[in-house]
Amino acid sequence: MNPAALMKIMKAKNEFASNHPKFVSFLKAVLGKGIEEGTVIEITVTPPNGSPVTTNIKVKQSDLELFNELKNMK
Repeated sequence: MNPAALMKIMKAKNEFASNHPKFVSFLKAVLGKGIEEGTVIEITVTPPNGSPVTTNIKVKQSDLELFNELKNMK
């Protein structure tokens, strides 16, 4: 990855953290405890003028391997 693209991503990450500090704190708390195989992750998206849509996944070993690869990209 070129340095300019990396700087752009870091700027966007910092802006996201500034705009959504509670979400970032939540992620740190959850990830700090560790996610185990079998953990259920659920997300709900509620548009301003629509009905909520919810989905979930049960974490598999391959998901944990992906998470570790992404974490090591820092």
